[in-house]
Amino acid sequence: MAGPLSHIRVVDLSRVLAGPWCGQNLADLGAEVIKIERPGTGDDSRAFGPPWLKDRAGRDTKESAYFASANRAKKSVTVNLSSPEGQDIVRGLALQSDVLIENYKVGDLARYRLGYEDLRQLNPRIIYCSVTGFGQTGPYRERPGYDFMIQGMGGVMSITGERDDFPGGGPQRVGIPIADIMTGMYATVAICAALAHREKSGSGQHLDLALLDTQVGVLANQGMNYLATGVAPGRIGNAHPNIVPYQPFKTRDGDVILACGNDNLFNKFCEVGGCQNLACDPRFSTNSKRVENREAITALLAEIFARRTTQEWCDALEAAGVPNGPINNLKQVFEEPQVVARGMKIELEHPLAGKVPLIASPMKFSGTPLAHEAAPPTLGQHTDEVLRNQLGLDDVAITRLRKGGAI
Repeated sequence: MAGPLSHIRVVDLSRVLAGPWCGQNLADLGAEVIKIERPGTGDDSRAFGPPWLKDRAGRDTKESAYFASANRAKKSVTVNLSSPEGQDIVRGLALQSDVLIENYKVGDLARYRLGYEDLRQLNPRIIYCSVTGFGQTGPYRERPGYDFMIQGMGGVMSITGERDDFPGGGPQRVGIPIADIMTGMYATVAICAALAHREKSGSGQHLDLALLDTQVGVLANQGMNYLATGVAPGRIGNAHPNIVPYQPFKTRDGDVILACGNDNLFNKFCEVGGCQNLACDPRFSTNSKRVENREAITALLAEIFARRTTQEWCDALEAAGVPNGPINNLKQVFEEPQVVARGMKIELEHPLAGKVPLIASPMKFSGTPLAHEAAPPTLGQHTDEVLRNQLGLDDVAITRLRKGGAI
């Protein structure tokens, strides 16, 4: 395979999203990713439908769109981890691999002699990445953790949504499983860093990634707003806590987002909007003053934006170099000329769905470009191939394992 990690082999024991997202990133980067799944049912997310992928005749398959979002370019191998023979298969693969990803509860894999301390005795170079809700240490380490609850516990829902006194007010989760996805992203970074360290030291290590840690870690400016003041920020809808104007406004026929990240951009906006007086008004002349007088400036701008259509505003603001944009639905997203030009929608051959549409990796490399060549696998699609090529098993041995329920 192409890509900067084409020399790396990964055993992916994870399920649903955070771990699989990490595994998919590594596969996109060229690594050979062997996904271990339960015989018969596979990754839990295979059942997260509808919607399902369609076959060539437009009928539903049993392949969920959810599973397809996080498992392209992997090889699916079915292994029964409760079977001693199945455990041997995973140990054999770990012996020949660079990375192992798992998201079992703390201590679960050690029961099968597949924990980090077990596998590093076989392969001291292995990078063993554990992804859990709360981490390997601390009072919550044995609790299960799911994205929705982590968004609540980690504070992001307290700063997402309209104010309680506004229509539709109240806490809201982010529209995508942000804690899972960002944990997968941090896990990817950690694995790449551990691979770089191994190049110098020759040693692998155990990586401990937790959804709650990640959610707290990505509070970013809002987290620092609290730490700097001792005052917990609240929900302000689509407005920005530190920049004004930086929010959507209703136009004559829709909405447009205005993003004035500095005073110069606000001055340019005022020229486009024919409201230069606002730039000179001491209440609004600097960003800090606009933040202090947020309600007053927002009300005035709302009246101005209502005078033109969304397209008229977008054209005028674009010509003036003022950051702006419409609020697209997903159909409009994939029709955006820039999204099309950047190749963010791809199609790959799938054994059941014919051609399956997928979202491309956003990572672009000049020297080691990524090549999207393999669709998300069907359950157990590569079991025989991997057992033959990686473990040297023949047809007789594979048949025996299958009859014994190990695969």
